[in-house]
Amino acid sequence: MAAPLEARKILLPLYAFNIEVSRAPWLTDEVMIAEMRLQWWRDALEEVAEGRGRRHQVVDALGFLDSEAADTLDKLIAARRWDIYKDPFEDEGAFRQYLQRTSGNLIDTGIRALGGTPNAATTAIGYAAGLARYLMAVPDLEARGRVPLLDGRVDAVARLAADALAAWPSGVDTPMPARAALFEVAGAKMILARAVADPLAVADGRLDPAPAREKLSLMAAAFFGRI
Repeated sequence: MAAPLEARKILLPLYAFNIEVSRAPWLTDEVMIAEMRLQWWRDALEEVAEGRGRRHQVVDALGFLDSEAADTLDKLIAARRWDIYKDPFEDEGAFRQYLQRTSGNLIDTGIRALGGTPNAATTAIGYAAGLARYLMAVPDLEARGRVPLLDGRVDAVARLAADALAAWPSGVDTPMPARAALFEVAGAKMILARAVADPLAVADGRLDPAPAREKLSLMAAAFFGRI
């Protein structure tokens, strides 16, 4: 809602899509049904790219997607298959790819749909913001029988967050309205900084930023362009 009105017409359906996809693996304990739910969205994206719809409120609102955007979001859906199973990530590369595709691909799609071009800076932000949210979800993932981190020791967690924070670019050369696709990362730097300073907060579920500070971060992004 902090984005310009015209940008919201792109971002709101895109984020609604992301919510539907991200929750799909968790709506059932049946692996086959969860796979079918994700496949439904993959098929829907293919139809959108072909100019067809499904008489579905979210799908029909994604008519602005071209074939490249649909392919980018298809990779996002495919990455969510990890959420269905209880196997740990194979290695660091698989872990980074999961975060880049679930977080970075969403940002890339928003930027392109708003007339911008993703770059190395937005890629770094996508990964870092995805990591921040993922670290917040660690307690819940563990409660659901997942193995969320390759190395859950406090020093490893702190280093993981510190590396992402260090890679966060000092500036982003993305003008409005495409910059509005980055507003949703507001608060991520605060979360990462807290994970560095107090890595035990990850396992304890104490990473949530104070609402007032998160709001200030969003205001800085919306009014001053500080991402």
